[in-house]
This record gives sequence, C-alpha cells and structure tokens, in this order.
Amino acid sequence: MKNTVFLNSAKLNFDNKLNFSSIDELTTLTKYDESNDKEILERVKDQTIVITKELPLGRNLISQFPPSVKLICEAGTGYNNIDIVAAKEKNITVCNVPSYSSEAVAHLVITYILNFSSSLIQRQIIINQKSVDNFTQHVELPHFEVQNKTLGLIGGGGAIGREVIKIALVLGMNILVFSRTPKAWDNPSVRCVSLEELLKQSDFVTLHCPLTADTLHLIDKNRVGLMKPSAYIINTSRGSIIKETDLIEALQNGKIAGAALDVQDPEPPEPTNPLFNMENVILTPHIGWRRFESRQRLIELMAVNIDSFIQGNLINVVN
Repeated sequence: MKNTVFLNSAKLNFDNKLNFSSIDELTTLTKYDESNDKEILERVKDQTIVITKELPLGRNLISQFPPSVKLICEAGTGYNNIDIVAAKEKNITVCNVPSYSSEAVAHLVITYILNFSSSLIQRQIIINQKSVDNFTQHVELPHFEVQNKTLGLIGGGGAIGREVIKIALVLGMNILVFSRTPKAWDNPSVRCVSLEELLKQSDFVTLHCPLTADTLHLIDKNRVGLMKPSAYIINTSRGSIIKETDLIEALQNGKIAGAALDVQDPEPPEPTNPLFNMENVILTPHIGWRRFESRQRLIELMAVNIDSFIQGNLINVVN
C-alpha cells in the first residue's frame, strides 16, 4: 500500500468533523495539521502521494522532494500555489479536484447579488447601531429587483459559472459571458461577448477564472473604469485577479456601486485594509468552499484521484 501525507489537513478539516475513510482504504495516510517548509521536506520522505490545501509548494521545495513522491494532489480546484512546471521536471504528477464546491460557491455569488439588491447588510448595520430610523423613515439605500438586470460572468464556462447562470436565469436575469473558449448557449438570455462589452453592460460582474499569468490583475483601473457607476463586482475566484488598489480607489470615488470579495490580495487582508471600513463592500473570509458537505465531497473526490493514480489511470491532471 502506498504512503500518503496530508501536509496541512487542518486547512480542510478545521472542525474535526470530516471522514477520511475513503482515502484510508486506499493508502497509508498520515495527516499533519500544518507544515512549514522545513517540516514539509522531512514529512515527504518515503511518501508516494502528497496532499496539500492551498499550501505554497514552490520550485525550491519541490526540487528537494525525494524520488518516492509521484503525485501531488491539491485539495481544491485552484492550484496556483504549486509550481507545476517544477513538479513536471521532477516527474511528479499534479492533480486537482474540480467541481467539488460548484453549487456552494454559486449560491454564495447569488447571495451577494440578492444582498446588494436589497441593501440587506447595510440595513442590519443600522439596527446594530441602535437606530430604528429604517422602520419609520425612507432611508435612502439601494433597493431594486434583480429580474431583467444583466449579470456578466468572466470565465463563465466552468462548473461554478454554469451553476451561477442556472440560478440567475431562474431569477430572470440576462447573462453575458466572457470566456477565452466561447461556447454556444441554448438560452437566448445568455450571450458570449467581449470583456469590454461585458464590463460596460453588466449590472453585476462576477469572476470565475483561474489565476494565471494572463488573469493576474485582469481587472485593473482601466477595466473597472468601463463599468457602470451603479454596477457591483463579485470575486469568489482568486484575489489577485483584481488589482486591489485600483478597486479600492474606484470604490472610494464612487466609480462603481460596490464589491463582494470572498478572496483578497493578500489573503487574509491586512487589518488596516480600507475594504474593512467600506459600507459598500461585503468581505468574507474565503468561505465559498467551506460548507461541510462540500468539504466531505472534496475528500471523496480526492480518493477517486488517488485510486485512479494507483490504478495507473490518471485523472484531473493539471501539469
């Protein structure tokens, strides 16, 4: 039986409620809550499979991995934390787990949209400030219907984007999609457009693309400047896809109406980050994937990856 080490299992099993039996049945699994660089090099000795969750594995670390390591399994969809080129040079396969939290992340995106349309968070803040003016006066906060509004998805062809589109169509929204690999959509309410047209026309813009050299700071000052002053931007993908300083400037100057950010750059944000004090910003601590069911599903799908590797039939390979 092959040896497997999970280097930072507490990132996934932070509540100690998850069941790893599906992996235990396939391999001898050793779990560590967290690991620093020195500990990583010690703990991968005599291991065939290494599991990580958003743990940085750069070229310097991977170059020192022993020949026994043949597979790095990222416990999630994004794998920008791993130097996949360095892994390939060491003949180490890297795989990820796509689609384990598609519904959960999509539901969070829709939650943001509905919150913005009713100013739900701002209204709760007023109550928490011991003011009941909102019950006796017409407090001027955004309050509008979402049907017939336009939702723009950047990278909307993936699993999460498709889930968002499915729900948004039920809500009566019009959909614009920008993707580097455009596809045909059966529904006339869904159109593929250029990035510039999407930014100009959308009432809500949501990001669903991986972080790559091409998407780093994809949304910068110029592209935020294309958006409507009444528009909102949502990011549940990776923080660095937005140039955060440009976004903060746009929010402070009323260039756009608001932002919902489940991911930031850096993550977590510095305590002095202005985003924490903006009433038109919803900040959440990367919770899109964290629902219990999503995390347990992730373990089951990691077991499928590992079993496929053992059987010599690799799946979800990213390098």
